[in-house]
Amino acid sequence: MIHPRIDELLDNVDSRYALVIVAAKRARQINNYHHQLGEGIGFDDAPPPLVESRSKNYLTMSLEEVAQGKIKYAYKK
Repeated sequence: MIHPRIDELLDNVDSRYALVIVAAKRARQINNYHHQLGEGIGFDDAPPPLVESRSKNYLTMSLEEVAQGKIKYAYKK
């Protein structure tokens, strides 16, 4: 079974397309955060993960953030 479920994720974003874009961008930010830890650089562009996750996969972490409502996206017309 896939966790988090797609219906939980779509509560916080407009569409599946938006979900893919938001999750991928956030996964890159989490990746950058982990690479900056050893370099001692500030965390302005790459904030730390917003949820505790059992997974080490950055995309899974970003999807869990969306599912828990830590990240939301709505297209403004």
